[in-house]
Amino acid sequence: MRRRAALLVPSMLAFGFAFLYLPILSMIGFSFNASRLVTVWDSVHSPTLKWYFELFENRQIMDAAWLSVRIAVMNAFGAVILGTLAGFALVRLGQFRGRGLLSTLTTAPLVLPEIITGLSMLLLFVAMEQAIGWPARRGVSTITIAHISFSLAYVAVIIQARLVGFDESLEEAALDLGARPAQVFRRITLPLIAPALISGWLLSFTLSWDDVVISQFVAGPGSSTLAMVIFSKVRLGVSPDVNALATLMVLLVATGVVLSSLFLQRREKLRAQETRMALAG
Repeated sequence: MRRRAALLVPSMLAFGFAFLYLPILSMIGFSFNASRLVTVWDSVHSPTLKWYFELFENRQIMDAAWLSVRIAVMNAFGAVILGTLAGFALVRLGQFRGRGLLSTLTTAPLVLPEIITGLSMLLLFVAMEQAIGWPARRGVSTITIAHISFSLAYVAVIIQARLVGFDESLEEAALDLGARPAQVFRRITLPLIAPALISGWLLSFTLSWDDVVISQFVAGPGSSTLAMVIFSKVRLGVSPDVNALATLMVLLVATGVVLSSLFLQRREKLRAQETRMALAG
């Protein structure tokens, strides 16, 4: 029985990884396919990079990618700022009037279907345009606001989870030693919650980059994001340059994950080293 269990666990693990990553690896392989048929490998011609060159010559995809990057960056910073404020209010201010309402409104985007969020944001923008004349048309600003409205909920949850286990005695000690509240936040609180802030920023960026449903409701002419362009191309039939685009996106995400992991590991090592030096001193 022990031998069977020892063989079963690695087999299940291998099956799980294969189920997750074999489709991605096959897509990466077909991005080098010389045939225009996406699912048929051209065995006559050797692997080629022509779809990558055609991808960079496609102005529609390049413009949509640059637009998605701009929206995702603005969304990430806005969601981190607002989500951090909401997380601090829910954890540090204790019981106050309206706390339950704030908690409900903060976490509501996590459970609401995206189609409901997108439709509600569309109705809001239409009503605001009729009332105050803004926004004059739907575009980058409306997409960014809509993305921030649901991304900040994820950031708030991450910040709350970090602050719950936060050792407040460090801040109290700094205050007792004469530090001002702004100095305590900048030199004590901010470095300690930096991993949560980075995680929230990356998650918000990814959510904005990947969103299709909400963007379709609040986007206007000339403001199609990359996810919307890919979705429209897939409905008409996948072309090989989409495989090349997806491969580059996978490479970009993998690079970001590796760099963030290395950064967090380096911070942990420096923190452990500073702790040892402080104890030795």
